[in-house]
Amino acid sequence: MICPRFCQLGRLPLVALLFWLVACLLPSPEAQAQGERKVIIFSGLVVQGDSAYGVPNVNVYVPRAGRGTFTDQLGFFSMPTLVGDTVVFSAVGFEKKMLVIPRRDDTGYSVLINLREAATYLPEVEILPYPTEELFKEAFVALQLPEQEKYDNMERNLGQNQMTRMSMAMPMDGGMNFRYNMNYQADRLATRNFATSIPLLNPFAWAQFIKSVKRGDLKKKD
Repeated sequence: MICPRFCQLGRLPLVALLFWLVACLLPSPEAQAQGERKVIIFSGLVVQGDSAYGVPNVNVYVPRAGRGTFTDQLGFFSMPTLVGDTVVFSAVGFEKKMLVIPRRDDTGYSVLINLREAATYLPEVEILPYPTEELFKEAFVALQLPEQEKYDNMERNLGQNQMTRMSMAMPMDGGMNFRYNMNYQADRLATRNFATSIPLLNPFAWAQFIKSVKRGDLKKKD
């Protein structure tokens, strides 16, 4: 049994000791905040801009906790998180986006994430046939310009008149043969019900023949 006199003499030290014990037994504010964070299932769909097309293989992770996941081929994802976690969405060709998990009463949280394309501008690259300026100078000094005779031959062989004569002398190609055959078949179908004409009984043909004889077209030329 504690002596009342001892309690009266040591009242102040006893009160300080009790206050210290109570302070040690009570949880700290950080411990209270940590205890209030609960695990929820964070899921959603990641799309490209304002469209409805999902973005696959997007990295969804929590940098502070070192955990994360990836979106599937349709852009869906699902992962466990804590209330207050900062989730980062990143993918090649898109701008990063961050989202803080809010406090919720239920155990699930679903979102729709819109990622914007990131435009990357590369510096201008000039491609030259010579790697150094010295090699370009050597090649320029050793350059031999064609002579005027070669220019004349090229103009004569590749002129418009020469090319026209060559095109007129060329035989029929595959397309021309095909058109000729189709026209021949069409003429046969169009005249299949008519009698075949004999040139020997054609008076117009005889008239042309007599005119050619009078002109001397059939004479043998030296």
